[in-house]
Amino acid sequence: MPLDLCDISSSSSNRDPLAGLNESSTSGKEPSEYIHIRNQQRNGRKSLTTVEGLGKFDVKKICKILKKDLSCNGTVIDSEELGEIIQLQGDHRAAVAKFLEEQGIARRDQIRQHGA
Repeated sequence: MPLDLCDISSSSSNRDPLAGLNESSTSGKEPSEYIHIRNQQRNGRKSLTTVEGLGKFDVKKICKILKKDLSCNGTVIDSEELGEIIQLQGDHRAAVAKFLEEQGIARRDQIRQHGA
């Protein structure tokens, strides 16, 4: 079910949270425009999926929805240099990318999946 992006956006105004992302610049895309999805191997079969680059959205709300949709546990980590990072248990790179695209949070060309 599509979400109302005004609820997910960290700003309380009724403006489009993705309005500035469509503007093209002559210097190319900056790394901050990308959403990075990575898989980190823990021990044995266990792994973590990390999602970073969702700075202007309500990351805790997105994490809560992802945990429910993917039937896994997860948390939001605050990093000084990278901002808020979502950590989900298990390898959910494809499902997270599909979710972000379906909900209109990011376009396909803004999502970077790392790893195999």
